[in-house]
Amino acid sequence: MKHLLTSFLAAGLLTAPALAQSVKRSDYPIQAVSFTRVKLADSFWLPRLKTNTDVTIPASFQRCEATNRVKNFEMAAARQGKFATIFPFDDTDIYKTIEGASYSLKLYPDEKLDQYMDVLIGKVAAAQEPDGYLYTARTIDPAHPHNWAGKERWEKERELSHELYNSGHLYEAAVAHYEATGKKTLLNIALKNADLVCSVFGPGKRAVAPGHEIVEMGLVKLYRVTGKPEYLSTARFFIDQRGHYQGYDPKSPDAWRNGSYWQDHKPVVDQKEAVGHAVRAEYLYSAMADVAALTGDQKLLAAVDTIWQNMVSRKLYVTGGTGAVPGGERFGGNYELPNTTAYNETCAAVANVYWNQRMFLLHGEAKYVDVLEKVLYNGLISGVGLDGKTFFYSNAMQIRSSASFPQTEPQRAGWFDCSCCPTNLARLMPSLPGYVYAQKGNDVYANLFISGTTELTVNKKVVRITQQNNYPWQGDLKFTVSPATATDFNLLVRLPGWALGEAVPSDLYRFAAPVQEQVSINVNGKPVTYTTRNGYAVLARKWSKNDVVEVRLPMDVRQVQAHTSVQDNLGKVALQRGPVVYCAEWKDNNGKASNLLVPAATTFTTRFQPEMLNGIMQLQATVPAVQIDAANSSISTTRQTLTAIPYYAWANRGKGEMTVWFPQQLTDVELISRKAPEVTVGK
Repeated sequence: MKHLLTSFLAAGLLTAPALAQSVKRSDYPIQAVSFTRVKLADSFWLPRLKTNTDVTIPASFQRCEATNRVKNFEMAAARQGKFATIFPFDDTDIYKTIEGASYSLKLYPDEKLDQYMDVLIGKVAAAQEPDGYLYTARTIDPAHPHNWAGKERWEKERELSHELYNSGHLYEAAVAHYEATGKKTLLNIALKNADLVCSVFGPGKRAVAPGHEIVEMGLVKLYRVTGKPEYLSTARFFIDQRGHYQGYDPKSPDAWRNGSYWQDHKPVVDQKEAVGHAVRAEYLYSAMADVAALTGDQKLLAAVDTIWQNMVSRKLYVTGGTGAVPGGERFGGNYELPNTTAYNETCAAVANVYWNQRMFLLHGEAKYVDVLEKVLYNGLISGVGLDGKTFFYSNAMQIRSSASFPQTEPQRAGWFDCSCCPTNLARLMPSLPGYVYAQKGNDVYANLFISGTTELTVNKKVVRITQQNNYPWQGDLKFTVSPATATDFNLLVRLPGWALGEAVPSDLYRFAAPVQEQVSINVNGKPVTYTTRNGYAVLARKWSKNDVVEVRLPMDVRQVQAHTSVQDNLGKVALQRGPVVYCAEWKDNNGKASNLLVPAATTFTTRFQPEMLNGIMQLQATVPAVQIDAANSSISTTRQTLTAIPYYAWANRGKGEMTVWFPQQLTDVELISRKAPEVTVGK
């Protein structure tokens, strides 16, 4: 039956609703409410999604045209020419932008965009070889493929070719396009390619641990759409191939280059630590969660749980960034979280969102959404400028004016030779509605506090839930619950860890002082007592039309301290208000940021600045600032106003100093030279 289903799909004989209803199978115990069923009306996120639609996606398509990424597909279709870009994974920038544009069409219907994608998908189809192979770096001129590709198909898949990585992004884009539009044009291309992949790889066939993971996640998505078991079993096969590479020598000083960089140093069920290239790793861990959910594999589940705990307690920046080390774009050792050389690739933030969403769907615990929220409001949107067309590949924790400090990017760029991050943002941003709510039977989870409306079916009755808030600037949340008829169910409202006095769900960071105000909840204007479950307030009642839930979260400015093993942050504090982490930037602080102290007793005032950086809550305090008199070789401190802005908003007003972590007192002075190596970015 499932094989017939795929055949009908390929022939265009099944409509979108028919396909969705034809397949029933086990999956995550909790299901996210689809992005197609959540309509946003939010003053923080909706303008960003509008900018993504109006600026980021068109700029991405235009840059794919201008940099010959589209031309590669045209030449592959003609089977002649010379590969015209730098990397063999450049195909994926088109796939990722199509994915983002597909999500965007549900938010903002656009006939011209829809038609443009139809034309572009036609070019992708023409570039596909008859057996389903799709990889322009070889198809253009098979006798002279890209030098990363090897002479034969899949020959260098582990190390360099990215053939399966390209396929994975194709699958992700195809499912998004199908779900958003009901069209099967791109999905049919993806299924043809996936059938080829499944025929080549598997038990008794070719074996490889894919060099850059994501094909595993993509295959799982195709499995959910079609029910074809080969897609799930091949995803599982790829995961199981890790840790069997014969060329890996753990005693070599460069062992990471052959093993942990690819998460290929041991079988995944034996891995206990987040290691290697952070984006590859978090795509793998997302796939491990997928396969654990779909197969019930307890060893796989235990491994991904252990790895997540290592990440959140040893390797997570206070902004939610991951991947500390520029060399290899990788996780460092435990507590290796430097500031001036912090890498924090934007793609890793995207991958971390995917991973934590899956961990929540597995376990139903608020701590995973706490981390997801931290990434969203800080380390993710820091990667795109407020203009929607300038980006950070890496996301530093500190920029110093002296050249003596090796640093990552001090300013944003419009595009990169390796432009994976801009197109990854283009696809993640408009998918945000799919992260707001989730459901398991009679339990309805409110995970993110984003104004808008959704309609669910609970106990076979339609329930409309409307959120109204001014989050993240204010902590007053309002939910209006309107079932078609009165019905019993549980509304589970996430109680953010930061609102309960927990900086992160581990001891990696802590607030310097206890929380002063408690979370309060009213239903229809009356305070209610509530039980808690896994970090959620459980509101169990028979809901009637226009029942109103009001939640008040404390929004004090908090000083954050790092674990004492994080050497760069000893004696320092970061600033957080609600879910938002703050920084000081040169523009607001007399041209510097590295000379500011924040003593423990510092009191901050808050003020919303609607005209500043597209509207922000600004923090200010009077603090000591170090002053250097170069002429007299003297150092002193003076009192000045420290102005802090949300970390995500830095580097939108020119190039200069920035810092997230502030010394609490002056304990030492560094005497420095003027020259230092520069840190580069890119795969």
